[in-house]
Amino acid sequence: MGPLEPTRPPAVATDPPSSRLPSLLSVLGFAAAVLGLAALILSDNLVCRNPVVIAAQTAAVLLMIWARVTFGRRSFHAAATPTAGGLVTHGPYRFLRHPIYAAILWFVWAGVLCHHTLLGLAGGAVITAGLALRMVIEERLLRAAYPEYDGYAARTRRVIPFVL
Repeated sequence: MGPLEPTRPPAVATDPPSSRLPSLLSVLGFAAAVLGLAALILSDNLVCRNPVVIAAQTAAVLLMIWARVTFGRRSFHAAATPTAGGLVTHGPYRFLRHPIYAAILWFVWAGVLCHHTLLGLAGGAVITAGLALRMVIEERLLRAAYPEYDGYAARTRRVIPFVL
């Protein structure tokens, strides 16, 4: 090529659409959970004055804090990469594979069950579906990144210790 010939920009490598699908689905799951949570807040179906519900929601908040501190700063955005920084199996992750999502679900369902409204049930269902989608996607990524994940998953429940 001579000095006066036009140059073409270098080819840009892009990920195939199939490799972006898990990230897109994870963000959609997050969006569904946020929309469901907004519906519960706006309809006053999230918090309750019942002492048992207050205790359950307080326990959920404490679990969330414990899990966030254990997992670290890498989990503070919608498209967080669960495979970055190593597999976490200590702290609340010793008992639950998804303690952050468990805390959200426990908090939400304590409020929903206190209020007994159709809108509350719908909001809780949307949040549960969104977080379930994220859990499935994250587990696929973790299985691909960490060979030891299968053993960890076999001995650790997703959201309810010793049950589910």
